[in-house]
Amino acid sequence: MLIGRKKEQKTLKGLLKSDKSEFVAIYGRRRVGKTYLVRETFNYRFAFQHTGTQNGSKTVQINEFAKSLRIAGMEDVPTMKDWYDAFFVLGNFLASLPDGKKIIFIDELPWMDTPKSDFVSALEHFWNGWATMRTDIILIVCGSATSWIVSKIVKNYGGLHNRLTRKIFLAPFSLYECELFVKSRELVMTRRQILETYMVLGGIPYYWTFLSSDRSWSQNIDAMFFDKEAQLQDEFNALYSSLFRNPEPYIDTVTILGTKKIGMTRSEIVKELGTDTGSTLTKVLDDLELCGFITAYNSIGKTKKDTVFQLTDNFTLFYFKFIRENRKHDSQFWSHSIKKTVYAVWSGLAFERVCFQHIPQINKALGISGVVSSTYSWIYRAQNEQESGVQIDMLLDRDDDVINLCEMKFSSDEYEITKSYDAELRRKARVFSAKTNTKKAVTTVMITTYGLVQNAYAADIQNQVTMEDLFEK
Repeated sequence: MLIGRKKEQKTLKGLLKSDKSEFVAIYGRRRVGKTYLVRETFNYRFAFQHTGTQNGSKTVQINEFAKSLRIAGMEDVPTMKDWYDAFFVLGNFLASLPDGKKIIFIDELPWMDTPKSDFVSALEHFWNGWATMRTDIILIVCGSATSWIVSKIVKNYGGLHNRLTRKIFLAPFSLYECELFVKSRELVMTRRQILETYMVLGGIPYYWTFLSSDRSWSQNIDAMFFDKEAQLQDEFNALYSSLFRNPEPYIDTVTILGTKKIGMTRSEIVKELGTDTGSTLTKVLDDLELCGFITAYNSIGKTKKDTVFQLTDNFTLFYFKFIRENRKHDSQFWSHSIKKTVYAVWSGLAFERVCFQHIPQINKALGISGVVSSTYSWIYRAQNEQESGVQIDMLLDRDDDVINLCEMKFSSDEYEITKSYDAELRRKARVFSAKTNTKKAVTTVMITTYGLVQNAYAADIQNQVTMEDLFEK
């Protein structure tokens, strides 16, 4: 059963009514459901379907392509020495089929582009020289290597420039969609448990399929990641290896970012890496952002060199805090960790990431859905011993001349603002206004799980957002 994805399904089904051939690229993080979306939308019926082979040579890729042609119904597949031959044979096979739309679905396309294979050139020739001369072809390609899909297909400035007729970025599920998923599988979970699961897994549907109704919440996490037969215990390495042909610099970068709550500038990353990687680091950061692992923020009064890169992938953050630290191979490591300080530290940080992933819901709760706003973190570092720095985890800079300084607090009950914390909130707003010279009204927003304890200090908070608001559609 396909949960959500209504907009994406509408786009795909609309291709069947087109009066021209259509070329569609679908991209998004590994395990986000790209393949499932296409297969469910078209009821698993394709004129031709093929999946690239990870780490396969050019010869292996073409041999597997030939097998897919046979499975599709081509009885006598000729020998194909290169990709030009392969796409020529595919064209002949499609031309032999009865009238009507012919859907071609090629999954994990980046894996087929092996070194010196001329794969992209052959694909360009197939599309420009054959498919566009017809009106009945629907070519759908996808792959987890988002950066490859974007650079080689979506932003291709060669033969495929402006040839793509549709592009679909498949985002992770929101909390709303995860709740629908939980209900569809008849799992008994409170919203608090769904939120905490989201803090671990993010909105990646594949991960959520491992939740079992016969286990408690903590037992489910142990079974997925820490049990001797845990099916996701090696997911971190598999994830980065499937996305990037040379995963080491990407893993090094997210490892460094995983140590900083608010993120790091490029110069800070270079310092931690111990070497100036130049254009390589630029590509690594761009690719990680395209794949949804990190987010880049530009703050008020800051230049491009001050851009802050923040690790925002829920699973990667969870990996660094827990999976990598399970050196004793405790099969109940999660159950043993949830009452320790490390859990409290992680949950606060993970909750902040979930809030950043639900900005539309926060805007809706604040009644500003129609107002254009920018979201980022902001930090001021003390310039001398007389000053103290300020860190604002989330800031909404609105076009209606208001800036919301958002404080995010994850707790098991209503959160209480104390006298000292109230003073800290006031200091943050004062320093921010002074250092940015903003003319906008600066207000504080509290984003919590269950709201605030109603005391004298809570009365000074202009707006509140709770966990319930984050579950809005």
